[in-house]
Amino acid sequence: MYVILSILILIASVLLVGVILIQKSKGGGLVAGMSGYNGVSGVRQTTTFVERATWTLAITICVLSILSCFIAPRLINAAPQIKQLPVAEQQATPFETPAQPAAPAQPAK
Repeated sequence: MYVILSILILIASVLLVGVILIQKSKGGGLVAGMSGYNGVSGVRQTTTFVERATWTLAITICVLSILSCFIAPRLINAAPQIKQLPVAEQQATPFETPAQPAAPAQPAK
């Protein structure tokens, strides 16, 4: 289920990038190149569709991300537990080995 949600988030993200690239900053967008065609289809419908597609994809990504957060902990808890060795059996590296105290000097006789 987590993999399916991840794939859906990826697809929605790619579509969102495409829809955003279609838009032009400060209005225009798809409509800018179709000035002669505006009388037939209308500028308003094109910008409304692109804006609705942007909001729909953004909300879809948010909802899928929240759903994946609820599913992910179940997958992590379902993983097999790693057996840890008791402290006495663990091997110490040279950096973890405590320094040996220096032997006290014998007084000269």
